[in-house]
Amino acid sequence: MRVIIEPNYEKISEWAARYVVSRINAANPTPEKPFVLGCPTGSSPIGLYKKLIEYNKAGKVSFKNVITFNMDEYCNLPEEHPESYHSFMWNTFFKHIDINPENVNILNGNAEDIEAECANYEARIKAAGGVDLFMGGVGPDGHIAFNEPTASLYSRTHEQALTEETILANCRFFDNDMTKVPKTALTVGVGTILDAKSVMIVANGYGKTRALKDAIEGGVSQMCPLSALQLHPNAMFIVDETAVSELKVSTYRFFKDVERNNIDPESIKI
Repeated sequence: MRVIIEPNYEKISEWAARYVVSRINAANPTPEKPFVLGCPTGSSPIGLYKKLIEYNKAGKVSFKNVITFNMDEYCNLPEEHPESYHSFMWNTFFKHIDINPENVNILNGNAEDIEAECANYEARIKAAGGVDLFMGGVGPDGHIAFNEPTASLYSRTHEQALTEETILANCRFFDNDMTKVPKTALTVGVGTILDAKSVMIVANGYGKTRALKDAIEGGVSQMCPLSALQLHPNAMFIVDETAVSELKVSTYRFFKDVERNNIDPESIKI
């Protein structure tokens, strides 16, 4: 596990974006061998997406041969609803880059057969060759995608009931009215995420301190699904100083020490 600690949100967004660009460019994707990118929603990745858009418009990276799979989607919310993750992804990211719309995969929370939709999503990921890089955020309680505490660490794409804490955290997007927030969602499973060749989590702010402390310093536990990334051979957390303010001083110093000689994202050739 790597933990990259940057001063603020702007810096973590820049670091993460340059890393994603370097991975895509190093893969030199083609139509026959595309790069497969897992995408999150929420507030944490907005800065990352803005930076990726900048690099795309500047000709530093192309998404023409990139296939994306989103982590999750609300159930029973029309795709055209402004707070659906379909709307979020297209308005925030996809419509601003050169991606082929046919290469965008987002779960259908209005599918008539939910089990079939989830099974088909797993099959599409497999058919694409697996996810090369799964980007993600984290909830205050340690949930990743919509895998809430107690979720199986072997879970695959499934329907998930949302906790009151998650609903409360998301109600700011629904006029601060908890009754408007969907109560269930479709989500890739923890096992689905662990299958990715690499995983990159971005997190910032005091609201993420408990989740990061449990995931980095605690044991692997279904009560903190994010902690499952301890088992992944290529997992990376890109966080700001505030988000890791509850780590032990020795833990903080360790990660700052081991990362001090790693390549600065500013020097990554893109």
